[in-house]
This record gives sequence, structure tokens and C-alpha cells, in this order.
Amino acid sequence: MSLLPHRVARPATSAAAPSDRQRGLGSADYNAVYLAHRARVLALCRLMLDDSAEAEEATQEVLLKALRWLRSQGPPENWAKWLASVAINVCRDRRRSAWWKWWKTRRAELADADQVQRSASAETEVSRRELCRRLQIEFRRLPARQREIFTLRLLEQWTSVETAAALGISPGSVKRQLFRAVHRLRKAIGQKP
Repeated sequence: MSLLPHRVARPATSAAAPSDRQRGLGSADYNAVYLAHRARVLALCRLMLDDSAEAEEATQEVLLKALRWLRSQGPPENWAKWLASVAINVCRDRRRSAWWKWWKTRRAELADADQVQRSASAETEVSRRELCRRLQIEFRRLPARQREIFTLRLLEQWTSVETAAALGISPGSVKRQLFRAVHRLRKAIGQKP
């Protein structure tokens, strides 16, 4: 039974996986994966979910799936890509849930109230925060597919072919969607496209 949903293709496991499994993978292997990849998975989940607490929970879910996969299948060929694929699927599931829809609307109300209480002391800090806020708002407004492509291509530095294979679309579609996402984000911060 695969732990990955069918939406994002799972990167291939290494040829050495059966022998690793026969030797008995221990907690040291998982600890190495956890230490090497937790921060990156958390950052990816934060981008996809735009909520720190929700991203923490999603990260734990991804790492639990990694532990289960390691015990049952052995290590994949590339942990970084495997974990990114799992993280995308976990974040998609969370975004689709009814609880997420409720929390997203409630969180916006809380964020507005919190923003009123904050006060900046320097003009540069205000400008920087305003720019970050505009980018975050516009990033959240991007369609989910564009956010995924932007994250995989520019932040995770996957190739167009790898991104297309993971998301089940053509490389040309990846390029078009990425262009649209970058164009929209540049426009949001006042840069010419």
C-alpha cells in the first residue's frame, strides 16, 4: 500500500532499498532524515498553507509518512524530492478539508486584529513589512497549482520536467503557470514584468 496519494508521482526508490530493509533500518537512519530535511519541509508547508501551526502539523504528518516509508520500503532515491511530493499532497489534503476553510476565514479576522495592534518604529521597517504583506497576499491569491509550481521550481529548484512529472502535467504547462505566477507577484510589488 502506497502512502502517497495518486495526485503527485512518487520519486523512484533506490535499487539498494531491499538490501537496506533486509539489514533492518534503525532509528539512526530516520534521525538523519529528520535532521537533514525537517526545516525544509516545514518551510514548504508554511508556503503552501500560510499558517505556522497548520504547517507544523503537516510537517509532522510528512515526517511520520517518511518513517513508515523507510520501515516498509527502504530509503527513496532522493529524500528531498520524495518529501516535497508528500508535503504537497499533505498540504492539498489540509486545504481541501472543511476545517481548513473555516480556519482560513477565522485566521484572517484574527490577523487583521493583530495588525492593528502592531506599531513600527522605522520607516524602512514599515516599507519592508508592507512589501512582505503584499507578496503574501498575492501569493495566497495565486491558484493552488501556480503556488505548487512556484514553490517546486523556484524555491525547491526542481526542473520543469521534474515538476511536470510530479504534478502530472506537461513541462509547457509548468512554464506557462510559472510565468503567470511570477508576473502576478512582480505586479503586486510594483515591478515591471
